[in-house]
Amino acid sequence: MNKVELLGRLTRDPEVRYTQTNNTLVASFSLAVNRRFVRQGEERQADFINIVAWSKLGEFCSKYFKKGQQVAIIGRIQTRTWDDDQGQKHYVTEVVAEEAYFAEGRRDAEASGGFDNAFGAMPTGGESDFETTSNDDLPF
Repeated sequence: MNKVELLGRLTRDPEVRYTQTNNTLVASFSLAVNRRFVRQGEERQADFINIVAWSKLGEFCSKYFKKGQQVAIIGRIQTRTWDDDQGQKHYVTEVVAEEAYFAEGRRDAEASGGFDNAFGAMPTGGESDFETTSNDDLPF
């Protein structure tokens, strides 16, 4: 079984391009994923994982994911090779996303700059029009 689950922060905004053959959208970005262990006396290390998302999922990622935002990706590992113009062979390993999720609360994302008002985030720093003082005020 080839299944990968990652939780990390985007190192850059997703980059969008289209295939030459059938004009399919593909978004690519990388995630900084912290390692689970820290050696004594050292700082926590991270791995930088390349992600590729196709079609509708790629469109979603390119529209809503921003640098620094924490996201969860579920997908599969893929390796591919190609020869460049000089005949040199190149290898790449990446995760092909099959599912993508926001992995932090809206307030956390606003504080880290992950959301902006263009995508429906509540403005920061202002008072809310809706306030309750106890759970008795809630209609459910």
